[in-house]
Amino acid sequence: MRSSDCAQTAPNAPVLAPTTATGAFRSGLVAIGREAQSSAFFSCPLTINDFEALTHLARAHEGRLKRVDLARSLLLTPSGVTRLLDGLEDAGLVAKESCPTDARVTHAALTDAGRIKLREAAASHIVAVAAVFESRFSPDELETLAELLGRLPGAAGATGEDCSAG
Repeated sequence: MRSSDCAQTAPNAPVLAPTTATGAFRSGLVAIGREAQSSAFFSCPLTINDFEALTHLARAHEGRLKRVDLARSLLLTPSGVTRLLDGLEDAGLVAKESCPTDARVTHAALTDAGRIKLREAAASHIVAVAAVFESRFSPDELETLAELLGRLPGAAGATGEDCSAG
């Protein structure tokens, strides 16, 4: 990201402090991932980042994404997604593919082994994340939270049960 990209805000736009809803949401996502991964329920060799990368690929058209688009989806830098994908490629879960129409572009593609590993990991991931939420929120609060988060782009109708998408 260029420094000028950060300066492109609306005039008089509020500066969001870490104590606002957006800051709490972002910090909460990181904390949920860490706690779920360290929980007794999370019994798979994938890290939360591995799991999220495989999930994004599984949901993508033909199981593949431009590496730069995957980085953006995972909130990673290009070098961060490269390190993540290197490990997944070494494990045979993701393959690097060239773009047939643009030699400058490479894709990350989910392999059959990656799809199988994602299916295996999905159950423990869902249980681990649910445990984090259920230990902190009442059933009524969870219902309210689901309704509020359901308003976010791409969240409408999401149940949290479909981590493998095929």
